[in-house]
Amino acid sequence: MKLDPAGGKKLDGGLSLAESYELCRRVQKAHSRTYYFSTRLFPAEVRPRVHALYAFMRYADEIVDHPHDLPLDAQLSVLEEFEAETLAAVSGEEVPNPVLRAYADTVRACGIDPGTITAFMESMKMDTRVFRYQAYADLEVYTYGSAAVVGLMMCRVVGVAEGKADAHAEALGVAMQLSNFLRDVGEDWRRGRVYLPLEDLARFGYTERDLALGVVDERFVGLMRFEIERARRLYEVADEGMGYIPRGRRFPVVVARELYAAILDRIEAHEYDVFSRRAQVSRPAKLLVAARCAANDPGEIADRIRYRRTSPAR
Repeated sequence: MKLDPAGGKKLDGGLSLAESYELCRRVQKAHSRTYYFSTRLFPAEVRPRVHALYAFMRYADEIVDHPHDLPLDAQLSVLEEFEAETLAAVSGEEVPNPVLRAYADTVRACGIDPGTITAFMESMKMDTRVFRYQAYADLEVYTYGSAAVVGLMMCRVVGVAEGKADAHAEALGVAMQLSNFLRDVGEDWRRGRVYLPLEDLARFGYTERDLALGVVDERFVGLMRFEIERARRLYEVADEGMGYIPRGRRFPVVVARELYAAILDRIEAHEYDVFSRRAQVSRPAKLLVAARCAANDPGEIADRIRYRRTSPAR
């Protein structure tokens, strides 16, 4: 099920909580094949929470990524209304949006800090007013709310207590988003956004005009190698924290990490041409990645089977 909040598409406000979670599952399946693939590997009691978290983020993202004819100030107003409704739902108020009913249930059940919700929404609102980032430090302000706090939310969903794992979870969230940024350079340009720091473009002598024309030359290759290395360093930081994830719930996170890191491998395999070919991982390749991850940690798979639940928590 595709979301279209900016287009005025309304969701059924009469759904039960269980039906709201099912709607979130369908939203994730429709919008993210890779993340949905790894989500299905979670135990049954965790999966609905991940579906709800994803659907919440996607709902906000769609407001700015597919705004139809909404001007920027109208996009901002819709985001602010969505934020207010989210916080109301989290505080226990009844709201009509079924995505928010499922998400608020997850927030309360898993102990997600409402401050991370505010940070996430602030980054979504930045997309209505910030379209270039001079330095990576400037981009980090955006990725903290759009990706790092998502890692923190996922920590709570999989049962990792606040503390030592947080920095690693933040790194994984940002690494995955940087991988998407590099894959979607051309698509983001067409939306009027450049997530590659301008100082990095200047470092390699690559211009926004080159970006608009889809130029792939030694300058762009150097730029992409630089950005890919930055993302891979963040994946390494994330790897150091995988041991904090409870046994039986670690495998899907490792698979997701490998699948998003594989985007970088595909970019390299395509000789860095992200303009005419989309760097994506095929389903057979995803299955091979999952099998390799399972073989690397058979004890995790045994624990996953041992603690499997037959029905999702609500």
